[in-house]
Amino acid sequence: MARARRLFAQTGAALLGLSLLAGCDFPLRESLKPQLRPASLTPSKTAQKPDAPDAPTAKSRELAAYYEKLEEHLLSQGLLRRDGGGPDTKFRALDLARNFEAIAFYDEHSGGALLSESTAVSRFHPWRGPVHFNAHFGPSVSASQRINDRATVNAYAARLARVTGHEISTTDAKGNFHVIFVSHDDDEALTDIVAGVWPDFPKSRLQTLTNLPRDIYCLVHTNTPSASEGSERALAIIRAEHPTLMRLSCVHEELAQGLGLSNDSPLARPSIFNDDEEFATLTSHDELLLKMLYDPRLKSGMSLQEARPTITQIAAELTGETNS
Repeated sequence: MARARRLFAQTGAALLGLSLLAGCDFPLRESLKPQLRPASLTPSKTAQKPDAPDAPTAKSRELAAYYEKLEEHLLSQGLLRRDGGGPDTKFRALDLARNFEAIAFYDEHSGGALLSESTAVSRFHPWRGPVHFNAHFGPSVSASQRINDRATVNAYAARLARVTGHEISTTDAKGNFHVIFVSHDDDEALTDIVAGVWPDFPKSRLQTLTNLPRDIYCLVHTNTPSASEGSERALAIIRAEHPTLMRLSCVHEELAQGLGLSNDSPLARPSIFNDDEEFATLTSHDELLLKMLYDPRLKSGMSLQEARPTITQIAAELTGETNS
């Protein structure tokens, strides 16, 4: 699944997603997290990673400087919140149910076309088998950064397991959800990593992972809509040029979307599954969406019509509005 970002009034920026669903060798779910691009955002300087194994190229340094300025800009606008939501972001059972339907059952773009509104209804597609996250790194990623990134993935996997009640863990061996941290300079290594962890990944799609445009800063591919139990796979790409908070934001959204919350909704708040970049990390609302996603009363392959009464019931239970 791919997303085309709507205009965001707080920044005056257009956000673009990339759709790769047409002509696939097998059905894949794709999620992209593009960045906001204020017209005045121009990097004034570049900085080289002091402990990188090899000196980054000018292009990689330019991207790193750009994303650093972008993060500073978003923070200055009160965005990229990490508080999980508060008194200003109250929601009710009706909101939660509506948002779950939009995020778990709809595709913003169908058939490879960029559309202005969600139009295609998807079958329910959580993972049925266990999820094993495995972190991979391009050669440009320093040893110290690898330690930090692994710690981030490990901590988030534990949180996702606790929230969903599903079997979710990390591994250094053979995983099925691969989180790949790579820079612009690691295209060759990225190709080798993908070939090693997902040998039958479509070559045409693999080509899109290299030389990504600047406005695509992380993404996830999954095969969950068509995969049988135990054969689910996912692959997330996180740009190594990102500063700390944007890097964390990418991990939070892409790993959660790869679990089955694959769409965005402009009405979802407080949420990372929204185009407005208000929140950088998983919110209290998003944790409830994940609980719903792995509630045993909702079965993989359900249509929205079949699932809606149960969605309404679960949302009421989670918000304490059982009599609403």
